[in-house]
Amino acid sequence: RQPPTIRLVEPRPPTHHSASEHQMNDNRRGEVDQALEGVDFETTDYQVELQPSLGSITLDLWADIAPGHCRNLIGLTKIGYYDGIVFHRVIAGFVAQVGCPQGTGTGGPGYTIDAEFNDRLHEAGVLSMARTSDPNSAGSQVFLCLDRVPHLDRQYTAFGKTADDQRLETLLTIGRLATDGQDRPLEEVRIESGRVIESPR
Repeated sequence: RQPPTIRLVEPRPPTHHSASEHQMNDNRRGEVDQALEGVDFETTDYQVELQPSLGSITLDLWADIAPGHCRNLIGLTKIGYYDGIVFHRVIAGFVAQVGCPQGTGTGGPGYTIDAEFNDRLHEAGVLSMARTSDPNSAGSQVFLCLDRVPHLDRQYTAFGKTADDQRLETLLTIGRLATDGQDRPLEEVRIESGRVIESPR
């Protein structure tokens, strides 16, 4: 199925519904903060590896430009937050979005983080943060760009990228899946597990 042209020309921005519209999950901030003890961007480089059912996606994190977002993703991954979560929104040529515990685009970790908008371009493989119309409303939902998406630049916090061509191809495979009218893949793509990879400098 080809998505309606309007979605390729003027796709809806990566977003999640606000907590006032939908009840968020229990607040996971305490667990995340505890998991982050010992994380040190001065001495260590970090990657996050997600294992969806279609293959591995390893992400290099840009802690130099968006440390808050990198810490948040590392912490959530360490507590197993993304394990079992599905890609709930995929639009060819645009983004693949994941990170809602309900699998609907309405959930989050019970807290939000502040925006760290920067000059990195939203291009194929780039990891960025979904949010509501409030710039400081990001929580756990992330999106991965499937192509160059210039209108997202400096409007969403880019904070990482697929580590190599093999991981990018896994992402693009997800991006080619057929979807329903709500942009949800007809073939469920679930993150089976996630882990943090630490490389001392």
